[in-house]
Amino acid sequence: MTAPARDLLRVPGGGWVVGPAVVGAPDSLALLRDYLVDVADRWFLLHEGRTSTPEEIEAAWQAMPCGDLAAPTGAFLVARSTDGSGRLGGCVGVRLVDAGSAGGPDATVCELKRMFVRPEARGSGLAARLLSAAEDAARDLGATSIRLDTRLDLVEARALYTRHGYAEVPCFTVDDPYAEIWYAKPLA
Repeated sequence: MTAPARDLLRVPGGGWVVGPAVVGAPDSLALLRDYLVDVADRWFLLHEGRTSTPEEIEAAWQAMPCGDLAAPTGAFLVARSTDGSGRLGGCVGVRLVDAGSAGGPDATVCELKRMFVRPEARGSGLAARLLSAAEDAARDLGATSIRLDTRLDLVEARALYTRHGYAEVPCFTVDDPYAEIWYAKPLA
């Protein structure tokens, strides 16, 4: 993947720059762990009235693949504060969909993964900018459409997706017990 000019998107008034990052870098891993704790805590609070345990987070961390959010078949983006602190506000990844028996990735479909905005950055418009940057990264990978799965209780995320042109589609995953609703969007 080449590095087009849109790899750095300035967020007007938001104080964030969105750009590519190494998914295995320490700051990326810290964001991904925060993402995992956030979604796990929300699930456990809803279903069991408690937050996740360190053991549950560690087990989920070991089972959470992210290596495919890297070139040549994926991309990982982070939002950095423009205040000079280097503070990270969120992340998102995309990966080409595995065509399975077709012998490799399907360069026409990308999947949105690990979309996360830290609580202190929510409401700033950062999620929309991360989503837009992810769509640009998917286009750069050759995708003509993007899809995602999420949970029904993640109402803010679902509202974001529908506000930005994602439509509900039939189930396309069978091995994720947390996937409850599926969305897709053509990339013009």
